[in-house]
Amino acid sequence: MKGLYSALLVPFDENGAIKENGLRKVIQQNIEVQGVDGLYVNGSSGENFLMSTAQKKEVFRITAEEAQGKIKLIAQIGSLDLAEAIELGKYATELGYDSLSAVTPFYYKFSFEEIKNYYETIIAKTDNHMIIYAIPALTGVTMDMSQFDDLFENDKIIGVKYTDPNLFLLERLRKRYPNKLIFSGFDEMLIYGMISGVDGAIGSTYNINGRRSKEIMELCQAGKVAEAYDVQHATNDIIEKVLELGLYPTLKEVLNQKGYDAGTCKKPMNGFDASKTADVKKLIEDFNL
Repeated sequence: MKGLYSALLVPFDENGAIKENGLRKVIQQNIEVQGVDGLYVNGSSGENFLMSTAQKKEVFRITAEEAQGKIKLIAQIGSLDLAEAIELGKYATELGYDSLSAVTPFYYKFSFEEIKNYYETIIAKTDNHMIIYAIPALTGVTMDMSQFDDLFENDKIIGVKYTDPNLFLLERLRKRYPNKLIFSGFDEMLIYGMISGVDGAIGSTYNINGRRSKEIMELCQAGKVAEAYDVQHATNDIIEKVLELGLYPTLKEVLNQKGYDAGTCKKPMNGFDASKTADVKKLIEDFNL
């Protein structure tokens, strides 16, 4: 399951309904144009926490229909409602997803014991593999080495999506757990993850910049770090502009401009500001997106 995974974008219409044909096209271009090794489905980039259970299932089903057998699939099923997480985990497992993933429980100040029980309950009820989704900037949950030690004792927990700027902890995890999957979660820090020995990366900008990001990975694997830095510099120029224009609306607008009908964002997120269309067209042209 190593490699580059797009955190799949989900197209919505103005009423918040999933644009099925658009979603299928976005999946296809990730596979055929970006050349990703897999898709991370219903994560933050998919606006998961704005969707109903039925919509989440719809995205899992459509993605499995379009991608299964061609690439690997990871289903993010984390929820504050443990019953929903289990329901989604069972559904994704039945669809043939290669692994589940779940964001750490958030908002309330959960104890580590509660967090561990959350993961172990999902695993016991679904009998699938689990990749922890650690993103402390959004969840407020920061885990230390001893807590990862505790979680990794469960053989069904096969790895972590590590979206944390603590590179010391990343290096420690890599050294101690050579057989666990570690995915870098910061697109702008991909090269640092590769130098630290991650097994792959999961991110939103790979929906439009997958080819360049795979080049960073391949150059690092070949020991050509200086060349990889040059590609990371260009990648971060793209990311900087995307963040300036608005992350998810801009990623979708790039795809819209290229004919993939990525729709808009789900309310209460704002859609793309049409006055910035010329900036997006220039971004596409300047970086051959």
